[in-house]
Amino acid sequence: MTARSYAFPPGGLPPQTDRTVDRAVFKTAYAVIPAGVMRDIVTSQLPHWRDTRAWILARPLSGFAETFAQYAMEVAPGGGCDQGEPEAGVEGVLFVLSGGGQLTLGGDTHALCAGSYVFLAPDAAWSLHNDGDEPLRFQWIRKAYEPVADIAAPASFVTHDDNVAPTPMPDCNGVWATTRFVDADDLSHDMHVTIVTFEPGGVIPFSETHVMEHGLYVLEGKAIYQLNEDWVEVEAGDFMWLRAFCPQACYAAGPGRFRYLLYKDVNRHPRMDVLGRPGAGA
Repeated sequence: MTARSYAFPPGGLPPQTDRTVDRAVFKTAYAVIPAGVMRDIVTSQLPHWRDTRAWILARPLSGFAETFAQYAMEVAPGGGCDQGEPEAGVEGVLFVLSGGGQLTLGGDTHALCAGSYVFLAPDAAWSLHNDGDEPLRFQWIRKAYEPVADIAAPASFVTHDDNVAPTPMPDCNGVWATTRFVDADDLSHDMHVTIVTFEPGGVIPFSETHVMEHGLYVLEGKAIYQLNEDWVEVEAGDFMWLRAFCPQACYAAGPGRFRYLLYKDVNRHPRMDVLGRPGAGA
């Protein structure tokens, strides 16, 4: 496999001589959490995870993320957990940024490394331990699965960034591609977690405006990204949250590739009982 390198929060604390203002933005339609503000004092310890800390980047919250939670996880050597998902009916994705670990899933053991991608089916039993000498760092995305009558829930699987060929987007001469880890036409899946890649000079050539909510974690490179009416500069290690219908576009100026891990909710009817009962908003 290709030796992979993906960004992770720096941790620690900046010196007293650093400027206070960073690029962090929180607005009604979007948020930007730069890597530089993901420091030790904003981490959480999680139940049943040993020698582990987490930056919680998104969580279901009125006015913020509505469909998912996303973490940047760091597991020290010897650390880990024996019971991964704490809630019933929740699915997830793990994407390893650096280090290695042993995942037990459905009775099978998998050696994870940078670039490993794991889909965790709803109610899957899994555990994860760092048996190496370096910290295990990964993104963890969680979503309450929305079952549909007569459609079976998807099965768990483990793959790698190197094992899935990116699909070029149409009419872009190969400068914009998406690595799709599940079949886009598979209606058992109610979320897609993909990797989007832009070569230098690649763009999203229009302001995307759609119902899907997004979480974007920048894996490498830098770009100028449109978020609602603003253009912001983002780089490796930054996180962006986009509310449903927030206009977005991208210009990857280079000098290297720009890649990000993208979450979006898909393949389900909008719920009509969002206020607690059918017709409550009438």
